[in-house]
Amino acid sequence: MKYAFVTGGSRGIGRAVCVQLAAEGYHVLINYRSNDAEAEATLAQITGAGGSAELLKFDVSNNDEVNAVLGGWLTANPDKHIEVLVNNAGIVRDNLMVFMPAEDWSAVLSTNLNSFFFVTKVLLQPMLIRRRGSIINMVSLSGQKGQPGQVNYAASKGGVIAATKSLAAEVGKRGVRVNAVAPGFITTEMTENLNEAELKATVPLNRFGKPEEVAEVVCFLAGPKASYITGEVISVNGGIFS
Repeated sequence: MKYAFVTGGSRGIGRAVCVQLAAEGYHVLINYRSNDAEAEATLAQITGAGGSAELLKFDVSNNDEVNAVLGGWLTANPDKHIEVLVNNAGIVRDNLMVFMPAEDWSAVLSTNLNSFFFVTKVLLQPMLIRRRGSIINMVSLSGQKGQPGQVNYAASKGGVIAATKSLAAEVGKRGVRVNAVAPGFITTEMTENLNEAELKATVPLNRFGKPEEVAEVVCFLAGPKASYITGEVISVNGGIFS
């Protein structure tokens, strides 16, 4: 059995990634923070299709919880190797910087950037020991080109992009690959308040993307067909930025 761990896996892109990884034969550990109903729905979708998965509920921005729950799972399952990590969890607190409360800056950096460090730190050493692993970090168009009203979000995702490249250089010789996927406008709860009719006109493919289209790229990077790809950021944005 192959094992994969996905943060923020209960909804949106995270759910699509979990479902696709399960379809490709992984036992998927689905992380989520609070929405039990959505997490159970993701689990049911996977098991209903004959896949294998389980839920791990904890806050990825809380280092103590990460170590207790994820570290506890590793201790309780010493014969099981998580070879794929997808750092997908993220939040937005959009505002112009001049009006942005300090707590909105801190919350976004904590959930989107600190969680990358907390979660990856727990799973990295076992990957290095076994000389096998693929880490995929979900970043964003905002982290590549910047977006007005998203200084905090862009900073967090830009930080993950830089960390992706640095970590890839550190661990490549030990057989661990690190890449990032940068979605553009994808139809999820995170974009439901955007003016899709107006924004899709800025996209060369003239539409928003689907979560499943992002999941396909994540699964490609997770598997052996991407065995010579590391330190890269792959955009899934309909051509709006490259």
